[in-house]
Formats: sequence, C-alpha cells, structure tokens
Amino acid sequence: MLAVVDPTVGTNRRTIAAEVGGGSSILVGPDNGLLAPAVGLVGGATRVVELHNERYRLTGEANTFDGRDVFGPAAGHLALGVPLTEFGPEVDPAGLVPGIVANAAVHPDRVEAEVLWVDHYGNAQLNVDPQDLAHLGDSLVLLTGDDRRTVRRAETYATIGAGEVGLVVDSYGLVSLAQDRRNCAAELSLESGSAVTLSCLEGSAGAGRAGTVTVRLGGAGGGSA
Repeated sequence: MLAVVDPTVGTNRRTIAAEVGGGSSILVGPDNGLLAPAVGLVGGATRVVELHNERYRLTGEANTFDGRDVFGPAAGHLALGVPLTEFGPEVDPAGLVPGIVANAAVHPDRVEAEVLWVDHYGNAQLNVDPQDLAHLGDSLVLLTGDDRRTVRRAETYATIGAGEVGLVVDSYGLVSLAQDRRNCAAELSLESGSAVTLSCLEGSAGAGRAGTVTVRLGGAGGGSA
C-alpha cells in the first residue's frame, strides 16, 4: 500500500517501507505518523527499511515531491518483486512516529481501552479485538468517564433497538460503539483518545440501575448511516 500525506516533505523525516502481516503486505510512505496506526492495527511490522537506494527513486532537483520521486517508484519496484532489503538499511519498527497504537489492556475482569477514531456516522472505534472480550461473558458494563451502562452481546447494527447503544465489530475487525442512524460518539461524549472500560457485569456497582442503556456486541458489517 502506498500512502502519502506529507506536510514535512523535504525535512529530515524518514522515508520508509514497513513489512506487515508476516511479509504479506508492505506499507510505503513518510515516517510522520501516517503509517504507525495502520502498522499497529495489523499487529506490528516485521521489518522496516529507509528508502535510501538511489536506484529505486527518481532523480532531480526537487525536494518537495517525494510522492512522485521516492514513494511512488518504491511501491512500483516492490510490486515488481524487488526485495525490501534492496531499498535501504533496516530500522527499529518501535521507533516509528508517533509509535504503534497501544493495545487494549486485557484483565481477568475487565478490558481497558480507548477510542481510536470516530467516523462521520458517529461510530466510535475502539482498540479492541472481539477476542479481547470473549472471557467477559454475554453481559458487560461499559464505563465512559463517570457514566456506567449495562452492555450485552448482539449480532448486527440492524438489531440495535431505538434508544440503545450497540457495540459492534466494524469492517476493520475491531469493536466499535454505535447507534442505529444516530451519532453514538455524541451520545456518549466520546472522541479520539477517550478512555473506555468494559468489565464483567457481576458485582459491578450501579449496573442495571435506572437510566442505563443496553449495548449490544455484534458481528462484522458496515457502519450505520
């Protein structure tokens, strides 16, 4: 995959290619924070190299068009089978800017997570794999700030009832908080970086009290419109 969003083009930020998925894919782009979240979402990079080899880039006087001169040629040569190690020296994957997306903290009785991003429908994607929640049972408690809500598993966006909040598996394979045709992030006052805790229902003070909202955990599918 080639990705270029590069306001720091021409500076000393690195030009990189990151091998992910055990070698099944390579991400090419600037080391300015653009690639690190993608690398984190697929489990980390197995190798990362800097794109230093002049053989695999266009030459010229311009220093402000690395998408054309560096990243595009590198992606093309990689697609033609040039080995990753031909492009330059290996660097430590842990040093990518701004660093790999943190995994959720999985405990025996709870999962401590955060909102990765909020899409334009208001679905709040968490850094939570569905398997992270498997040990917590069918009934959970969702804690966001001072708000505590009962949560339960379900199947799809369409099964989220009126007034309910859903916890569904999105198209990235991660767990997201969502509502059917409503803005869930606004409802829960969530934004990127907001802390979220999912815990066992048993013994949770205040769970199921008046004013709580049922949340359903569903299967993969598109975001609600």
